[in-house]
Amino acid sequence: MKLQRKNRLRAITAGALAVSGVLVLTACGSDNNNDSGGGGSKAASNIKCDGKGQLLASGSSAQKNAMDLWIKTYGAACKDTKLNYKATGSGAGIQEFLQGKTAFAGSDSALKPEEVKSSEKICKGGKAIDLPMVGGPIAVGFNVPGVDKLTLNADVLGKIFNSEIKKWDDPAIKALNKDAKLPSIKIQAFHRSDESGTTDNFTKYLKAAAPKAWPHEPGKAWEGKGGQSADGSSGVSSQVKQVSGAISYFELSYATANSIKTVDLDTGASAPVQATVENASKAISEAKIKGTGSDLALDLAYDTKADGAYPITLVTYEIACDKGNKASTLAATKSFLTYVASEDGQTSLKELGYAPLPTEIANKVRESVKSLS
Repeated sequence: MKLQRKNRLRAITAGALAVSGVLVLTACGSDNNNDSGGGGSKAASNIKCDGKGQLLASGSSAQKNAMDLWIKTYGAACKDTKLNYKATGSGAGIQEFLQGKTAFAGSDSALKPEEVKSSEKICKGGKAIDLPMVGGPIAVGFNVPGVDKLTLNADVLGKIFNSEIKKWDDPAIKALNKDAKLPSIKIQAFHRSDESGTTDNFTKYLKAAAPKAWPHEPGKAWEGKGGQSADGSSGVSSQVKQVSGAISYFELSYATANSIKTVDLDTGASAPVQATVENASKAISEAKIKGTGSDLALDLAYDTKADGAYPITLVTYEIACDKGNKASTLAATKSFLTYVASEDGQTSLKELGYAPLPTEIANKVRESVKSLS
């Protein structure tokens, strides 16, 4: 049963990836989208459509698979709105939003104070706010010949990604994997070449849990020593799939879709923790809201040692103006984000490897979306 379920997850996620190139342009105009996936026709029937025309958004590649499914379901119900989401990376998405090119942006980390200040130019009479929408684990995927199960901790990960541990049979890795037959091959560590909220969250984990092993400041741009780079979550996961000795970090659905093995984390809890939706949910449930007013930026517990809590998590935010949204896209933006934040929108993502928002946070998101003007 476990193998059947795993294969089912891979098939579902692979399907979401396969349609991504065409889906954003055609989902709302096709009559063949009655099977909307996840929530099906029931979810589509619960969507309140509003607004018409083209709705442009860009940003986080970590939420791309979620967006593909949401757009398909929303498009089945709201054929007068064509939503195009481009997974350009969080940094590029925020930049396009601040240039007034998109109705909203997706970002794997909350806005910086200077970005909020800059947003006042396009949010007439208001400012940009963070609306948490997608939760889930950042998996550490690996491709080590002969190794099916691998446990690492923050200290070892920090040294691997800072080019201090260079071979898979390093004593520090052996100490955590006494039963594994680790080959004496070079570690090929891949990081994101684009500015990424996934990188921001991954390095926040390293800094919080292993500050000596990771001396760099967290951020969207990679600052570790050495390593190789690739563009987007799809790029780094493809490299891990293809390159012997490779390791990288990406949203769990990319590991599932590509049949990539993932690292278990030794967090100091009673047992190593797997990268699963349920374990990420335990960590996200410890998050505190640090934003004010309708801004719902979260403070995540990256250094948690709670049993079963997977600490390398991300929460993807949709970035929108609290006031001053463009009149031509406001209705459609609120309609789409209302569906995304709904119970149907959230629960539809479980089998793609995402964690629905905790109820308390989801309720606050729905209130903030409702207040957009």
